[in-house]
Amino acid sequence: MQILIAGASGFLGQRLIPHLREAGHQVTPLVRRPPRPGEVRWDPTAGVLDGTVVAAADAVINLAGAGVGDKRWTAQYKKTIVDSRVDTTRTLARAIAAAPKRPKVLLNSSAVGFYGDTGDRVVDESSPAGEGFLADVCKVWEAATRPAEDAGTRVALLRTGFPLDPAGGLLKPLYLQFKLFAGGRMGDGRQYLPWISVPDWLAAVVFVLERELSGPVNLTGPEPVTNAEFSETLARVMHRPNLLPVPGFALKVAVGEFGGEALASQRVLPAVLMREGFPFAHRTVEEALQQAVSSAG
Repeated sequence: MQILIAGASGFLGQRLIPHLREAGHQVTPLVRRPPRPGEVRWDPTAGVLDGTVVAAADAVINLAGAGVGDKRWTAQYKKTIVDSRVDTTRTLARAIAAAPKRPKVLLNSSAVGFYGDTGDRVVDESSPAGEGFLADVCKVWEAATRPAEDAGTRVALLRTGFPLDPAGGLLKPLYLQFKLFAGGRMGDGRQYLPWISVPDWLAAVVFVLERELSGPVNLTGPEPVTNAEFSETLARVMHRPNLLPVPGFALKVAVGEFGGEALASQRVLPAVLMREGFPFAHRTVEEALQQAVSSAG
């Protein structure tokens, strides 16, 4: 396929592009800076995207969005989190709808934050939206794909959990803490954590791309674990102690409102992938963490 991708410079985007090319697809990254050969410049804040570029694509993948844990959640940064997702998605969806030859599919990034804090309750793609800032972000983010869907393009919403890689995301700070013999659970440890290995995330994106799947698709591992179980497993894989828990109040003091949402429990199952027979390479968190730690060298 000819694939147009936004968010190519991000943690996952940098890994997805070579993976797609290895699978035989041709990939064109959308960038905001002056483009290099093979790239296309756009301005999602202004809603500017060359329609001929969209018309030439068979598929569009949107991974763009400011990191939710990159900065303290001031009012301004919360606006940045929302705008960076909605502006890019709306610009792509409207360009797809207006194209004389529309791409067949839009894969749009979303997150398991859609479900809010679910406690011990198991949720899947049929579950309703939850409450909280991240749930609200996911709702408006996903709704921004509507023009493409209304125009007849297949839209899949990639509700991603926590991809496990020491170079980014949730595992990056935890890996460093455990490496320095300072690791432990967060809060009381009873909250569920919807993880996924990076190889499985990459394979799942291609799986959704190449099959007729639409609507929400949870990109998570098949066996969610509690934070306490996750910490115990990471300690075992890294041959480190699991002795220094981070109290919930300390996390909230350190990073503000994000700390409260980071302690949310999300017992999310990838029901669509499981129903469709997706072949998980790493079905347990131990397998996923072993893969992640070995990739760090």
